Amino acid sequence: MDLDLDPATLGFQAEVRSWLAAHVPSELPSLDTADGFEAHRAWERTLFDERLSVVSWPAEYGGRDASLLQWLVFEEEYYAAGAPARVSQNGIFLLAPTLFAHGTPEQCARLLPAMASAEEVWAQAWSEPEAGSDLAAIRASAAKTDGGWLLSGQKTWSSRAAFADRGFGLFRTSGERHRGLTYFMFSLRAPGVTVRPIAQLDGEPGFAEIFLDDVFVPDEDVIGAVDNGWQVAMSTASNERGLSLRSPGRFLATAGRLVRLWQALPDPALRDRVVDAWIGAQAYRLYTFGTVARLAEGGSLGAESSVNKLFWSELDIAMHETALELLGGEGEADGPWLDGYVFSLAGPIYAGTNEIQRNVVAERILGLPR
Repeated sequence: MDLDLDPATLGFQAEVRSWLAAHVPSELPSLDTADGFEAHRAWERTLFDERLSVVSWPAEYGGRDASLLQWLVFEEEYYAAGAPARVSQNGIFLLAPTLFAHGTPEQCARLLPAMASAEEVWAQAWSEPEAGSDLAAIRASAAKTDGGWLLSGQKTWSSRAAFADRGFGLFRTSGERHRGLTYFMFSLRAPGVTVRPIAQLDGEPGFAEIFLDDVFVPDEDVIGAVDNGWQVAMSTASNERGLSLRSPGRFLATAGRLVRLWQALPDPALRDRVVDAWIGAQAYRLYTFGTVARLAEGGSLGAESSVNKLFWSELDIAMHETALELLGGEGEADGPWLDGYVFSLAGPIYAGTNEIQRNVVAERILGLPR
């Protein structure tokens, strides 16, 4: 693809850069606290009012009809400006692409505007105590009733669930392992839902358990066909692993900070690792540009998204480890590099463990035996 940005994209880049420079808050409380969650929700509303919360979406849902390339440019500018974490990420980056691909026009019109403005923040409710990377082992069930379904069971490690408004996930509607799953959306405030926050090492509830006891969900909150949830979920997983959840802007910003740290604390022994980190971030950017070009020509995300997930999760750890070594003992004190390092360690686990991703690469891309 042509890596020279066209005039329209350059103009969009300049507009975004200028607006972020004038509006990015200096600091917000942690989004894993009640006050911080609402502060981040308010920031999302500020983005929405400027039509910057979901730039690549159709205008009718709050977007700008921007191209995927312009979305990548926005992400680069967003992270370069040090803007806050996206409290709406589960909805706008994971559920929304699934709705665009598998949802009905009614579902899109009803759900996407509130998602874009953060009026409704979504929790991802996939994992269960006995079904993590082996998602097909899900036991939480959905039983048909008049006008809808009754959901029962337990979800765990549900990101954003402690303070979110709604959730989405897979539930078993028949006995078949893969073919018996259906994709549901549900309110976290509905009768029969109990949300139990999970405290992290810092005491903040970044995740929660969700218990459902005959929770009614209307038929219009099923995405795709009944018993076809596995196929629908794979589009969500592809976006989580391969494009939207971890855009290149995030790693370009981290690599830039690492280079500046090395310039302030030069250590010849770590020079090559700093250079490798910068090259890795640039390589990921170029790879993602290629993905965007393929999607623009009608392609889709597939098993190759697992390669992407392996790359960015291991790159993230390597960059933060290098930074902590540069800082020496100072790096053991609380600070952005230590916080980032602790979070990076989760990268090989969420969005499907890296062990599972290597199996996907081996079997579905390289054609190796199971």
